Amino acid sequence: MEGFLKAERKSNTPSFRFQFLLSKLSTFAKETKLYTLQLTNPALASASHFTAAGVLQHERCSYPKLTSPHTEQNSERRQVVVMDSESQLLDLRTDGERGSSNTHPDEPEHQQETPLGASPGFSASCLTTAELQQHWRAVKQEIRCIKLLFEIPSARTIEQASSRYVVYQIVVIRSGSYDRERVAIERRYSDFLHLHQQLLQDFSEELEEVMLPRKKLVGNFSEENIAERRVALCDYLTQLYARRYIRRTAAFIAFFTHPELKTAYDLLRGGRFSQALEVLEKALVLQRKLSTHDQALLVPTLCALLVCQRDLGDIHDAFQTGHMALPAVRRYGLTRYRAPLLEAMVDLGYMLEHPVAQLQEELIKVQNSPNGPVSLVSLKELVVQEFT
Repeated sequence: MEGFLKAERKSNTPSFRFQFLLSKLSTFAKETKLYTLQLTNPALASASHFTAAGVLQHERCSYPKLTSPHTEQNSERRQVVVMDSESQLLDLRTDGERGSSNTHPDEPEHQQETPLGASPGFSASCLTTAELQQHWRAVKQEIRCIKLLFEIPSARTIEQASSRYVVYQIVVIRSGSYDRERVAIERRYSDFLHLHQQLLQDFSEELEEVMLPRKKLVGNFSEENIAERRVALCDYLTQLYARRYIRRTAAFIAFFTHPELKTAYDLLRGGRFSQALEVLEKALVLQRKLSTHDQALLVPTLCALLVCQRDLGDIHDAFQTGHMALPAVRRYGLTRYRAPLLEAMVDLGYMLEHPVAQLQEELIKVQNSPNGPVSLVSLKELVVQEFT
């Protein structure tokens, strides 16, 4: 083959054999490119501007006509390939334009395959290559898995009359994008130890490689030891969160939220709604980051927020908070909260002069439900009972 190519380079006039070989190689390469594109992304192939006919037409014009007897047979073969490629491409375009018409009439509409995050009328064939890439980039951004990072940027020593201890500031950060809701909490080493002991009761084998830094007998309050422990405790939380069966446990979530929630409910019962509201908002941010797998965990906090906002006169904010809590109450069947929440939202709707006919109808159905007795306590009484 190499000798044949060298001989052709030396010759001023390409031989028939060399022209025929180049013709077949070019045709094969371009047909392979089109066929691969049709297999991997038919919609993109139909939206593309180059066609099999155009490719072969370019190939046909690139070389001089041959006078050999084989020329006519070769030309006929190429025309057959052109017709087949054009007919396949026409079928693809027709399928893309028909859209959902290919679906079997007996099949429900929701079984039609559409790109994730696209509207029901979305058709990839109407997009250019750049637009298609931009669309899927946006879809991937929406479905990107949310992960959390933990930082312990500082620590401080607290001295009391009978005790002295160090509290560590913990910041929970949502990765993947800029986290505007950064909330800092403080925990003692004894809180970490309590969490570890709780987890060992159910996951002793799984946590063999996860080590909590040990407490030293001397030098616990030195700056060097505190700095080392900050790094070690941060790594400990990261290792726990990396295990799904750990990060979804009540003990892990309560480590970040329970002290703040208990403080907020104590303030609420004492009538200090403004201070309770501030702490509840802080706890809600943490719950949203840690409880993406179970939105029902947010309902008690949202109801407590509604009570504080209503008693502080923020009627509009209270009504919006109720709307955030109601879908989870319905979805997870939280009958304990449903009637009190609906009753509170109906009252708020009247104050705001909003239409509440649907809420009233739902409230009547819940109150007359044959499934069992409905709680007659108000939402505020229900909230006050938390953490008692």
